Amino acid sequence: MIQASMTDFPGCISVDIVGNKQLTKQILMENKIPVPEGDTAYSAEIAVQIAKEIGYPVVVKPMDSNQGKEVSLNLQNEQEVEAAFNEARRYARVVVVEKYIKGTDYRVLVVGDKVSAVSERRPPYVVGDGFHTVKELIEIENADVLRGDDHEKPLTKIKLDASVKKVLKDQGLNENFVPPLGDRICLRYNGNLSTGGTARDCTEEIHPYNARIAIRAAKALGLDIAGVDITAEDISRPIFDGNGAVIEINAAPGLRMHIYPTEGKPQNVAGDILDMLFPKGSPSTIPIVSVTGTNGKTTTTRLIRHTLTLGNMKVGMTSTSGVFIGDECILEGDNTGPISASMVLASKEAEVAVLETARGGLVRKGLGYDLADVGVITNISEDHIGIDGINTLEELAFVKSLVIEAVKPDGYAVLNADDRFVSYFMERAKSEIILFSRNSMNPVLKKHIEAGKKAVYVENNVVCIFDGKNEVPLINVGEIPITYGGIVECNIENSLAAVSALYALGVDPELIRRGLETFKPDMEHNPGRFNIIDMGDFKVMLDYGHNPAGYREVMKYVEKVECKRLVGVIGMPGDRDNSSIYKVGEISGRYFSRVYIKEDNDLRGRAAGEMADILYDAVIKSGVRKEDVEIIYSEDRAIEKAILDAMPGDFIVVFYEDFELAAEVVERMRTEISRNKAASEAVIQNVG
Repeated sequence: MIQASMTDFPGCISVDIVGNKQLTKQILMENKIPVPEGDTAYSAEIAVQIAKEIGYPVVVKPMDSNQGKEVSLNLQNEQEVEAAFNEARRYARVVVVEKYIKGTDYRVLVVGDKVSAVSERRPPYVVGDGFHTVKELIEIENADVLRGDDHEKPLTKIKLDASVKKVLKDQGLNENFVPPLGDRICLRYNGNLSTGGTARDCTEEIHPYNARIAIRAAKALGLDIAGVDITAEDISRPIFDGNGAVIEINAAPGLRMHIYPTEGKPQNVAGDILDMLFPKGSPSTIPIVSVTGTNGKTTTTRLIRHTLTLGNMKVGMTSTSGVFIGDECILEGDNTGPISASMVLASKEAEVAVLETARGGLVRKGLGYDLADVGVITNISEDHIGIDGINTLEELAFVKSLVIEAVKPDGYAVLNADDRFVSYFMERAKSEIILFSRNSMNPVLKKHIEAGKKAVYVENNVVCIFDGKNEVPLINVGEIPITYGGIVECNIENSLAAVSALYALGVDPELIRRGLETFKPDMEHNPGRFNIIDMGDFKVMLDYGHNPAGYREVMKYVEKVECKRLVGVIGMPGDRDNSSIYKVGEISGRYFSRVYIKEDNDLRGRAAGEMADILYDAVIKSGVRKEDVEIIYSEDRAIEKAILDAMPGDFIVVFYEDFELAAEVVERMRTEISRNKAASEAVIQNVG
């Protein structure tokens, strides 16, 4: 982070120290850096005493002021010191009195390990024309297009304030004096640009010894960027043997004098600062993988993160279960929008970002990044139709395509060759493309491979990577735990998407294989996705099916499960259209022999009971007997009732809204069933 010319590298103590002029000087002295002799004073009497001890002329200035406020130079006697002390006390409780170093005021800008620029700072002045007063000459000078208020222009307007009037008075003048033609009238003692001064670039003139002194001074105070003020007769001569001294250090130095010098060549100090922050050859960004689609986004995102973590990378991930930096969840809940992505990208710990990117965030706020290294679209199917102005699948595909359009030219768009919109996405992609497919004979995939393009596919039940020339066998589908022996087709698809993204990032195939082997369909690795809990005599599965396609994928699996009875606890988000809700009811009615209908806690604009009625009608019309359908609006009570009614050999599928709640209910009921079973066995033993 950068604010003005200050980065977030220095500690706050370093910044505070340079605000204390006396402490700064003490540290510089300890590091053998030449500084003016002097001390601090809390009273005018002590200030005069210090001045006498170090010898006139002296400088009096507030301990912790800036921009040259109330700095009095070249004081020659006791009366001047007393007056200067009283002025300085207006800005600080403690006043510094130090030896006046005769010479020119130079600002040396240190950036990292180098001197980036040097300026000779000149106090503001006006030149007489024999007609105008000093006040009028200042007004004429302020009319210069280069002068503005504060920092808006290269130079700052000169203010006819008390300090200027004092300097005029010291010269026996006032603002109404008319200087003769050619007379130069000094208006301030300091050359700060913020008070109207000008600057001459003299970067090429600084002596190497002086440059080393400035760099040492910045390092001694823990600053990566510092404005080192040096007073010397000539900056091209070394400042030792009384030839000059370091007067002050600034933690947030102004850059205008270097970028817009009044005289001399501008210096690219901003470039030096950026080069220091991002050295050539060092990474200035982290890889970004963005995953979107209708279904499978969360599983794909988690699998990519899991595999990268095995490679000892600290992954920042956004997902429907929260924002993660490494193993720590920094924000719980559904976080799949641009704000969550920005949280990951702002983290200094994350070495790679894996971002689940949902439709809602895309439509409302766009992406949370500029360009990704890899963009993934898992699939497009019916969901969120009629929301946010998206009324067709084609419009949904258009929105999702933003993820693959916003990929670096040397990055990859990962696309599902089995999806109906694959050709459309291939046209919109601006980067290289990796296609994946569950069918190695897919015509779109085959054409892609024949063109020497990269692909990931299943052939003879083996996941293979085509690198553009050769086929690399990776792993048997049945060895991937989340596919349950190759039965869960959607997780085969999700695995292929993850493999493609990882391969696009340059991850070693051996590590990819290890990631697939160790990513389990449990509540630790993939919570809420095909999680099966053994309840003893029956099983419960938790899944976040929330649209017709999601329900179909679950049914493809459960119809292959050996069980005596399939039971469903079903529901749908209220912002889906009636036809989608009805389709879910139809699908459920065709597979489940007993159904519990519940409603989400967040009805999303629906009236209570409205969705349940639609689901009930669809389930009944699909052939389930009325006595086998029960409406229980509360999700936790519906899950609990389904478990209480369970018969040996049942397989209960719960399509939840709140995973934490659903998991808590199932675990509580499992513990209770286990306890009751143990108690019953104990009774039988005792009877026996």
